[in-house]
Amino acid sequence: MNTNFLPNFENSPKKHILIGLTGSIACYKTCELIRMLVKANFDVKVVLSPSALEFIGCKTLETISNNPVYCDMFAPKQDTKHISLADWADLFVIAPISANTISKFASGIADNLITSIFNAYLGSKKPVIIAPAMNTGMLNNPFVQKNIKSLQNEGAKIVESETGLLACGYKGKGKMASVEKIYEKIIETISPAQVSTNLTQKKHIIITTGGTKEWIDPVRFISNASSGRMGLCLADFAYSLGHHVELISTIPKIDRPYDVTNVNTAQEMFEKVCKSFQEADLLIMAAAVSDYRVKNPSKNKISKEENSDTINIELVQNPDILKEMGKIKKKNQKTIGFSLGTQNIIETAKAKLTAKNADFMIANEAKTALNTDENEVWIIDKNENITHIEKSSKQNVAKAILEQVL
Repeated sequence: MNTNFLPNFENSPKKHILIGLTGSIACYKTCELIRMLVKANFDVKVVLSPSALEFIGCKTLETISNNPVYCDMFAPKQDTKHISLADWADLFVIAPISANTISKFASGIADNLITSIFNAYLGSKKPVIIAPAMNTGMLNNPFVQKNIKSLQNEGAKIVESETGLLACGYKGKGKMASVEKIYEKIIETISPAQVSTNLTQKKHIIITTGGTKEWIDPVRFISNASSGRMGLCLADFAYSLGHHVELISTIPKIDRPYDVTNVNTAQEMFEKVCKSFQEADLLIMAAAVSDYRVKNPSKNKISKEENSDTINIELVQNPDILKEMGKIKKKNQKTIGFSLGTQNIIETAKAKLTAKNADFMIANEAKTALNTDENEVWIIDKNENITHIEKSSKQNVAKAILEQVL
């Protein structure tokens, strides 16, 4: 999920968020979380445990937070920072939090600035979010689990660790949650009314993405150069607005909080769209669907030793998913297609818009769109009004597209 498009507070009074970092290699990830919070108009201050200083420097955090960074409880000419920072914060987020600091929090130990702030802050009953990061064995330690539970019982919200390859070389649960998930938890905690408003307006949106594969034999296929990034950005932004997102994708192993179905062929994508379309409000066909498939794919790997210098492969047309859905869509349903070309892209997109009975057609050029993180598009509606979205990141282009079609 791209949190550049999660709810922000540009027109609201600034909320104060205190970010705590403790001893973990995951400290570097927190820089991106701070950047996103500042961009969303939060006032962010940062406090570090002594161990966190082994992993990240104060100057970096000062630069991205636009505030001083605090780490020394007894620095000269400072007031009682553990009191003043606890009073200042509307929300205290500790990400990453180590097993050591979790245990200190749960035991009421106040031996450095971050633990002293927590002790002073907890009595205020203001919200706390923690994002653990540690070795799998440490996380599974019954005493650590008991301490996490103690913090939850006192009202702390936990953004659970994720599974993956850890810095220690182990593979298992213990990675700090993604900054997107932590950011979401912050938004839910500090402004539940805004999140609730988004959810009451939700729509069921189907988005397809990626290049389909048409099998020649069990190991070879015909495909295209689509990376699927554009569709993924559309799905992320739609989900961030609170919509029910159903992503039908050729990209394997997508870890997203919304519904994801993995397909390979155009026929598989067609069948899945058909099953879901009647209940959907919006279909966005961002996938690069193969126009043709092999008529008779081989059940066994084709061997060059068993064939002449050339072989002939007969192709037949795949179903045109957008066109078929355009034939059956209900009155309030919308269908949006993508038209990728190398020449005459606007005129080609206009022709497709009519032929497929779509509500919008998104025209883009192959040289700009394929295998890049940027795109430039022309959004064409049923009356052939054209909105040009200049070249920008695919996240920004996705935002512009959805703002118009919704």
